[in-house]
Amino acid sequence: MLKPKSRWIVNESDTIKIESLAKDLNITPLTASLLVNRGLDTVEDARYFLFAQKGEFHDPFLLKDMDKAVERINKAVEIQEPIWVFGDYDADGVSSTTVMMKALDELGANADYYIPNRFTEGYGPNEKAFRAAADNGIGLIITVDTGISALHEANVARDLGIDLIITDHHEPGPVLPDAFAIIHPKLEDSEYPFKDLAGVGVAFKVAHALLGRLPEHLLEFAAIGTIADLVPLLGENRLIAIKGIEKLKSSDTPGLNALLKLAKTERSKVDEETIGFMIGPRVNAAGRLGSADPAVQLMMTPDPEEAKMLAEEIDSINKERQSIVAQIAEEAIAEVEQRYPIADNPVLVVGKEGWNAGVIGIVASKLVEKYYRPTIVLSFDEEKGLAKGSARSIAGFDLFKNLSTCREILPHFGGHPMAAGMTLELKDVDELRSRLNALAKEQLNQEDLIPVSHIDARIDVKQISIETINELGLLSPYGVSNPKPKVLIDGANISTLKKIGADQSHLKLALEEDGTVIDGIGFGFGYLHEHISPSSKLSVIGELSINEWNNIKKPQIFLRDLAVKSWQLFDFRGLKRIEKLPEMIPGDQPIQWILFNAESENKFSPIIGDSLQLVTTEEQAEQMELNDSFVVLLDLPPSKDILKKLLADKNPGRIYAHFYKENSDFFTTMPTREHFKWFYAFLAKKGAFDLKRYGNELAKYRGWTKETIEFMSKVFFELDFVKINNGFISLEENVPKRDLSESKTYQHKVQAFTLENELLYSSYEQLKTWFDQFIQESVKNEEAIIQWI
Repeated sequence: MLKPKSRWIVNESDTIKIESLAKDLNITPLTASLLVNRGLDTVEDARYFLFAQKGEFHDPFLLKDMDKAVERINKAVEIQEPIWVFGDYDADGVSSTTVMMKALDELGANADYYIPNRFTEGYGPNEKAFRAAADNGIGLIITVDTGISALHEANVARDLGIDLIITDHHEPGPVLPDAFAIIHPKLEDSEYPFKDLAGVGVAFKVAHALLGRLPEHLLEFAAIGTIADLVPLLGENRLIAIKGIEKLKSSDTPGLNALLKLAKTERSKVDEETIGFMIGPRVNAAGRLGSADPAVQLMMTPDPEEAKMLAEEIDSINKERQSIVAQIAEEAIAEVEQRYPIADNPVLVVGKEGWNAGVIGIVASKLVEKYYRPTIVLSFDEEKGLAKGSARSIAGFDLFKNLSTCREILPHFGGHPMAAGMTLELKDVDELRSRLNALAKEQLNQEDLIPVSHIDARIDVKQISIETINELGLLSPYGVSNPKPKVLIDGANISTLKKIGADQSHLKLALEEDGTVIDGIGFGFGYLHEHISPSSKLSVIGELSINEWNNIKKPQIFLRDLAVKSWQLFDFRGLKRIEKLPEMIPGDQPIQWILFNAESENKFSPIIGDSLQLVTTEEQAEQMELNDSFVVLLDLPPSKDILKKLLADKNPGRIYAHFYKENSDFFTTMPTREHFKWFYAFLAKKGAFDLKRYGNELAKYRGWTKETIEFMSKVFFELDFVKINNGFISLEENVPKRDLSESKTYQHKVQAFTLENELLYSSYEQLKTWFDQFIQESVKNEEAIIQWI
């Protein structure tokens, strides 16, 4: 058995809807099932999703206050009133600032941008910045990707005579800022048909309204913020992503081209992963460690040389960010292990003086990945008595909702159900931890704290082809609410299994069903090589792709999790260096070290220590609890019966068969009845025979061993066929016929010979079949498997 890392939940689809979509849209049942699982179960919805690039954007004036905001901005443009675009320092904020600035520049506005410093000013609008704006004659401030929580700052702007237009997408609180206009798709009285725009999506809608036409040239920036901010890639966001990625492939923006070149990415191959893993982190890095201005400048500059210089600067900052993240993550893990163990903390709240506030969100994500607990990571400022934090959550625990119950100790916070940022006083950190843990204990059970893998479809290897995988590409770009399809291949044969990579940390395998083979690669799964017996039926979940090498294309699956449902046999027979045994058996389950013969105890006791269990009777064997254990059979049992008692109706997770035996009976001659017949006739002809003196010569004459002669002599003696006196053997007279099997010595020899033949010298397949006769897959075991998938 090999348990998966996560709970596997296969989405069961309506077969009638699948068949209908497959037929009407001329697509494979696999693609149709993925559409149905995403709620796109009508031909109209599925066609719109698959061919979203042909769709149209919603009218921007459907957003509340849009007409009011556009009128005010146009007035400022007309009179050349100074405008500030007040942005945020993440990739969404940077791209939002870029979109708004480019739109204002096209209108000829007297505009500049301002992004607060994460460390000296914190998140969002702040009074000091607004007062500085007033001193500089700014009459209009437009926030992008921020501001919905700026209640105090809105009042400050009003008192300073500044008109404040807020464009944001973060969750609105119960009270809204008193601003000139608020453009937000999630306002309670909003009639806008799509609620999940990113900050840059909202800025893009404002640009659309201001310019009076769809600003297609700004789509590449809108795609960056939309994908990087992890908003649902459905509806209008999907349209932004698709069209924006296409724009990026032919972009003439010097900064973006410099970034792509630096990341060694061909423009023709740009996709959502390029943005999510290459562009986004670099754009984010500047604002995480200092000022985000270089990132905005990179996107705004028309000069290729300046763009190259800025891209190199940002890349260098990103490398520094990676190093800082690694160090803080290590310290945060130590905090959890030593002070806040996950057994007692369904929510992790950790913090430390000196942790860089710009990267703690990334660290929080790493802790969620490691522990699967809602996590808040805080940077402590002892001098100011404050803690700045970033939070990430798991399914079933709404961060924004739960943090909202703690508003009196969170003077400044905002975010989403799955992510949030906050500032609080140091003295309230323990109180926050206590409250959130109490809430989590009410809302989450133990199963909720096990990661979940949602699987789109259960497929056979023979269903996988290059054509099928190409068709699945119609579902891209992938992201939140439209994840890359994850499929289950259940119980396939393993035709290849090996570790690869310079440090052997990756796993390469091939799965086979009915003659069809698919390659699989699992990055970071090399450690599982020792957990998988090559004869096992392997179940895997992962993402399908096409591997191209030397102009040869082959389907493959990127492994995300693996499982073996039934017990596994690992063949350690013939292992010479028995001292290596403990390090060859993974310790993630209870290990039962079984020894059957007391005379072998001295050999294994120094290696196994107190864990060694001596089982010498059938009663002891029957009472052994083996369910889910890794059972190591160190030596050969004296009989099959004791082994049967040990295993019957039990469910070991694995059996490691070593079956040590000091002296083998298998390679000594097992005399046949012809052997006995000849020896009896010899004694009848010879009369008394001196075994001590002539036994060796007789053995050589017949091509036997001396042990064979001695064995047959002992069997004859036990059956009263002969008498042995001082080494001389002779036949008894008038002895009734008896079968050889009546001799205890003969029985023992046959039993030992048969036992070694079946257990020690059989093939792997024969041994596995022998064990299968006695190990029963219980109801308990089946129920455990059902929970996996």
